[in-house]
Amino acid sequence: MIIAAYLVIAVIALYMLFVLLSNWRFKNQVKRLFSLGNKSDAKVFNFSQLLGLPSPVEKYFRLVLKEGQPYPGTIRLKHGGQFKTALDKPWMPIRGEQYFTTVPAGFIWKGDTSLFSARDMFIGAKGRLEVFLLDALRVVNGRGEKFDQGELLRWLSESVWFPTSLLPDENKRWIAIDQTSARLKVEVNGLVLNYLVCFNGKGEIASLATKRYMAQTLETWIINLSGYREINNIIIPTLAEAGWKLKGIQYPYARFEVKQIEYNKPFRF
Repeated sequence: MIIAAYLVIAVIALYMLFVLLSNWRFKNQVKRLFSLGNKSDAKVFNFSQLLGLPSPVEKYFRLVLKEGQPYPGTIRLKHGGQFKTALDKPWMPIRGEQYFTTVPAGFIWKGDTSLFSARDMFIGAKGRLEVFLLDALRVVNGRGEKFDQGELLRWLSESVWFPTSLLPDENKRWIAIDQTSARLKVEVNGLVLNYLVCFNGKGEIASLATKRYMAQTLETWIINLSGYREINNIIIPTLAEAGWKLKGIQYPYARFEVKQIEYNKPFRF
């Protein structure tokens, strides 16, 4: 009995050590992300930047931004919601925290469920996915070109939470399609990204669709957005649903609701 008790204590202690090490690594990953951020003076937005843009894109920026709006350098947010580990699995509750830099493009996200924690990140132009069983034992460590592309796609779609990063620049341009949609083309670090962006009648971005790797094949990845409201003088969506479109049918796997978002606070919650 005494030996069994010691073994239980040892297992618990080892588990706690792994959790502490996992959290320490996450803390350092956040610090590294923010250390790479541009420290120069922030730019401000003016409506003259919208000249020549496709009409639905111009309408969107006039809706969500104000004259003189500063470009945020860093963003942090918390969310709740639901998540699926696979398209045929049940929904489970998830809560997450996420940190962004706008220049250069970068982010790290940590999502926690009752069974696992996951981290998506794009730091130093490199993408990565880590999954930890019970927030302790790493069981997935994905990296490489497919993750570089996929995580940068995530950063770009989630720029709807800091829409000055969607304004055209030397690496980013909007291409007209019709009155309710446009194409967004971005070139970053040799990667070329393309999104089909659809707008609703109010001028809000309703969805973004692109090709992203699902395992070994490129499939259509879609983000649906809703629940727009003004926070910190910017109108942003508070509801986001991510999913795959396979053979014409959408299969969502993540539904997030923004609970808190703050700008220019380059440190953890």
